[in-house]
Amino acid sequence: MQTIRITTTQNIDIDYEVAGLGERIVAYIIDLAMFGVIIISTLIAIGSVGGMGRGSSGIGIGIVFIIYAVLFVFYDLICELAMNGQSVGKKIMKIKVISLDGARPRLGQYLLRWLFRIIDFFPGTLNLCGLICVAVSDKSQRVGDMVAGTTLIRTAPRTKMQNIAFKPAEDNYQPAFPEAARLSEQDVELINEVINNYIKSGNSMLVYNMAQRIKDLLNVTPPAEMNNMLFLQTIIKDYSHIIAQADVL
Repeated sequence: MQTIRITTTQNIDIDYEVAGLGERIVAYIIDLAMFGVIIISTLIAIGSVGGMGRGSSGIGIGIVFIIYAVLFVFYDLICELAMNGQSVGKKIMKIKVISLDGARPRLGQYLLRWLFRIIDFFPGTLNLCGLICVAVSDKSQRVGDMVAGTTLIRTAPRTKMQNIAFKPAEDNYQPAFPEAARLSEQDVELINEVINNYIKSGNSMLVYNMAQRIKDLLNVTPPAEMNNMLFLQTIIKDYSHIIAQADVL
């Protein structure tokens, strides 16, 4: 299984499983098939009311094709912005776009990926440019990814259920570290990634470095009997409980 090591903005090295060429192709086909179903269904609907007159039917078909073309061109950009790096096909295949610094891509990065689709998927080359780049690049990047500083990774869980970093807290649970509320969703995702990577690799330095950064960030000191792994698990448990309680209120 091909992986890439990404150094996050917190200087933590995380290993991600790279989305394979086959997964990318299937995701692309799913998106195309979805558009195919939409256009066929729309044309059938227009044809069913075409008895009102050929002129109105022709205008309707023309408008549909204009709308379809605009949606087709901007589809990937809109979906990746709205769905955190995924299109419908990518979501089904459980892959997503991330920045090479481990964060969610910025608007400029999404725009660059989208603009360079002209090169990667130029019809005259049968999409060969993008396919070849993904196949031979060490980070499975097409040209748009290389320019934007992004790649595609798998989002499927890499650990079994019994290895999940935390379990939902009970309703009467009292957070050990209320300061966890100051963390962002991205911070918590990174902590969980570190724990999952530790379970997979056994590299205890990942846990140590992450724990130190969270302690410094929140200015907290855990009890002496609480090791770094338990500290991180507790932080995630506290965060999930605090956020859940806030949603209820």
